[in-house]
This record gives sequence, C-alpha cells and structure tokens, in this order.
Amino acid sequence: MSSPAEARRAKRDLSGFHRQQQLARLRLFQGFVGAGRSSLRAVRRKSIADNSRPAPEQLLAARDTTIPDVVAPGLRVLFSGINPGLYSAATGYHFARPGNRFWPALHASGFTPRLLRPAEQRELLPLGLGITNVVARATANAAELTPAEIRDGGAALAAKVARLRPHWVAVVGITVYRTAFGRPGAQTGRQEETLAGARVWVLPNPSGLNALWTTPKLIEAFRDLRLHVEG
Repeated sequence: MSSPAEARRAKRDLSGFHRQQQLARLRLFQGFVGAGRSSLRAVRRKSIADNSRPAPEQLLAARDTTIPDVVAPGLRVLFSGINPGLYSAATGYHFARPGNRFWPALHASGFTPRLLRPAEQRELLPLGLGITNVVARATANAAELTPAEIRDGGAALAAKVARLRPHWVAVVGITVYRTAFGRPGAQTGRQEETLAGARVWVLPNPSGLNALWTTPKLIEAFRDLRLHVEG
C-alpha cells in the first residue's frame, strides 16, 4: 500500500499532467486561430480531400467567416438559407452539418436525380439550382443574428436576385423570411409578393432540430415547390 506522501506526490503529478494537456490544447487552438483565414482555407481543402469532420478548434475558428454562393444567372430556383452554421463555414459547403435534411429532401422531392453530398453542391448548377444565404456570416446558431442584421441580409438578397434573375427564390426558414422582409404573418409555401421580379416560396427549416416538420412533411413541402416550378 502507498504511503500518504506517495499518494500526495502521485496526485500532484497527475494534476501537472492534466495542466500540460490543457496548455497543449490551448496552444493548438491559438495557433490555429492565429493563422487566420489561410488556415481555414487549408481545413476546407483537407475536408474536400479526405471527407473528414472539422475539429472543435476549427469550428470555433470558422465563426464570422463566409462561404461562397453556388449561383449562376437565370437559375430555376435559388435556395436561400438563413446563414452558414459553423460546420458549413469550416467545410465550405452549404447545409453541411450531419443531420441537416436539405440534401435528402432535395433528392426525395425530385429536384436532383440522386442524393448529392454537400461536397457536390456545384452539381446543382447544371440542374438550374443554386444556394445562397440571407445573412453571409457564420454563427453557431441563427439566434445570434440580430433583427437588423437579418433585415440588411434581406436587402442584400434582393440585390443579388435583381442581378442574377432566378425564376424562383426559395427562402429556407419561415422565421427569417418574416424578419428579413417585414412579413410577420407569412406562412410557408408560395408568397403573394415577388422579390426583385422573382417568385417567392418559403420552405421549412430543414435542420434536424426542427421537430415541427417531420421528414415526410419536409419532403412534401419541397415537392410542392418543385411542382410549381415545373408547372
């Protein structure tokens, strides 16, 4: 049996080991953040190459960054998310977080001939589909966005639509649509108002946390949009 002095010494050693681990993690995080956007681009390239998930430090470093739109002039439908989450910002792909149902709903509703991975997002363009966001900057959740920021994002989206001239704009999230365009009574589905000449449809938020919309209901909402687009 160990003596009391040996037990105290072992406890000190263990405590010191834990402190060293914490310092090492802190140095790793500080080094990653200090490297700036170039490191984030490297993370995105690595994610493309090996389909790896971003580490917690990489997710934190992605806060307040932006990701490129997937757009072209004259699209059939321009889908607009709320804003990029940290997972999407870290990888560079829209709706990339595991559990988000955007890509499965897009396929199951007939918009895409097969289930696309987020990394294949540019394959939407030949299908006449694109993706942007109401607010460009990435946050851990949409609740971090202020109403003023969302309204400014709505104005930016209108300018983008005026420039790209899509036939339809599908805003993915009823709450952000109400705030961005001053429509507190709006419901999901087709809207009476147009946006810079484009017809407007509001879809439910496809996040897996949106328990109000089961996957079958979500797919039906996407399918209803597709039928109107093709009709």
